[in-house]
Amino acid sequence: MTGEILKIFDKLYPFDGVCFLHYDKQKPWQLLFATILSAQCTDARVNEVTAELFKIFPTLEAFAEADILQIEAAVRPTGFFRNKARHLQGAAQQLLANFGGKLPREIDALTALPGVGRKTANVVRSHIFKIPCIVVDTHVSRISQRLGLARETCPVKIEHELMLILPEEHWIRFNQQAILHGRTVCSARNPRCGNCALNSLCFSIDFDKKSCDNVVTG
Repeated sequence: MTGEILKIFDKLYPFDGVCFLHYDKQKPWQLLFATILSAQCTDARVNEVTAELFKIFPTLEAFAEADILQIEAAVRPTGFFRNKARHLQGAAQQLLANFGGKLPREIDALTALPGVGRKTANVVRSHIFKIPCIVVDTHVSRISQRLGLARETCPVKIEHELMLILPEEHWIRFNQQAILHGRTVCSARNPRCGNCALNSLCFSIDFDKKSCDNVVTG
């Protein structure tokens, strides 16, 4: 069944390498910072904020030396702005002090930075370093559970479940496909099950109601 799901996803979303967060490829640290800001915030809002944020603070040094209140004001629309501002400044300072201003590729080094968990680290590793990773955000978590690909609710456990059943060359693609499917069809509330190309393979659909029933919405 996993193979059938991937075939359908490939037909629906036939591409690789899409990043939903905007950043300057000459400044890969910007993706790290954008992903930190994306916690509990939409990518669209983050992209609006970072378009101005990276003009105000164009370098790691600018973040590291800034008045924290200036950073807070700039990232306020993303929510939890005080914590996020501290994380951005702390990450900038540690990248400069410990890594010469370069992003490390090792997950342990990335997750040691302020505000960086496995999801954020894996976004960076997959897009910047092209390392196959499973990025478990709310959409990947929900889609995986509804399709019966994962039984766990903990993101780290879901990540490892998916790594066992998905071919490694499909990991990055699956992240993007599940996110798009979650945004456009399989939403947390009122999923469009009747219009879903995967409904015949879905463990959670109630075919009488043509909607999902008793599922984790995450």
